[in-house]
Amino acid sequence: MSTRSYKEAIECLNSLQSNAVVLEAVRASGGRSSAFAIPEMLEYLERIGYSPDDLNALNVIHITGTKGKGSTSAFTSNILQHAKPEWKIGLYTSPHLVAVRERIRVNGEPISEEQFTKYFFEIWEKLEKNDTRKNESTPAKPGYFRYLTLLAFHAFLDMKVDATVLEVGVGGTYDSTNIVPKPAVTGITALGIDHVTVLGKTLKEIAWQKGGIFKEGIPAFTMEQPQEGMEVLCERSKELKASSFTITPLLPGISDAKLGLAGVHQIQNANLAVYLAQTFLQTDVSLNDYVIEGLKKTSWPGRCQTVSDLSSQNLTWFLDGAHTLESLDCCMRWHVSPGVGLPEKSTSARPKRILVFNCTSGRSGSSFLSAMYAKLSAQLQLHQSLETPERYFDEVIFCTNVTYTDGCFKGGKYEV
Repeated sequence: MSTRSYKEAIECLNSLQSNAVVLEAVRASGGRSSAFAIPEMLEYLERIGYSPDDLNALNVIHITGTKGKGSTSAFTSNILQHAKPEWKIGLYTSPHLVAVRERIRVNGEPISEEQFTKYFFEIWEKLEKNDTRKNESTPAKPGYFRYLTLLAFHAFLDMKVDATVLEVGVGGTYDSTNIVPKPAVTGITALGIDHVTVLGKTLKEIAWQKGGIFKEGIPAFTMEQPQEGMEVLCERSKELKASSFTITPLLPGISDAKLGLAGVHQIQNANLAVYLAQTFLQTDVSLNDYVIEGLKKTSWPGRCQTVSDLSSQNLTWFLDGAHTLESLDCCMRWHVSPGVGLPEKSTSARPKRILVFNCTSGRSGSSFLSAMYAKLSAQLQLHQSLETPERYFDEVIFCTNVTYTDGCFKGGKYEV
């Protein structure tokens, strides 16, 4: 039995090629390296002792999209938990907010440090033992995201989950998660422009990538999309021989349902999740008791989240991880509204507001800030606020992407 620690597992994981480096390599190759993505992933799977058909036992609900795929995955998982409380529901998502274990959950809870360590080194040791590669250019070990995908598959198979909600990392066609031959159902959330150096610069190109998760004989679902994107999704569903392609109409009552995630944009995500979960369960699609309860109790930190600071009664944090122009629009629509960023009543005192802003590499901070300003202006007009967008925030803090550490290891990360 391995005596290696969780800290060692994280250090080994962090030694692997990062997803950002992988995506940059794809960009530099002009997309040619994408053709090797699935064959390489299948080879890694074989080297740790599994065949693609083994993954069918996970009973996968496969979800992709530009925005809302994480929220939709969370809604879907929670509906299943309430529908089948005796089941084990696996949930694989990315990225993580605090600790990497958050990416791999069973019944809503991240796997433990002990479980993560066990599964991590079982894979690590198998890869080192079975080091024969069909192509010498294939790295001996997969990159960060691929490794975690293998870890999730291994953990869920070992724990014998009854269902798995599987969120795509980037795109769909060439994504590491796209090696399950027969998922139970597939779904695509809202399309938008993101990862253009890898997925393409147009909505048509991006839709083609997303539609790659469709499978022969498997039902496919999506929500309302821009016409150029919808046309491609429809074509992909026919090309890949999905058993059906459904554009999900809003269910009666869904707009008034209590959702655990804030923001009006979550209605569409919740609606799609209901279709995915109940198609999986082979029941009529409706807002029955377990669906209503599942939607209400869904929690997904970092998505339009309000946190009261325990250190000060007068301090509230409004958190959102928007990383596309479309999701930033949703974020500002949520925040610049009465009872959130705006006072509940026009006669209430104006709060002091501080914007803390970070933009990761590969994205345009100036474009994001311009979009924020435009949406802020529109929201202030919508709510007939006397405030001006120039003075909405009292202070702005820009965070760098440089990590500073005190060397203390806590909970799956080095503490800043």
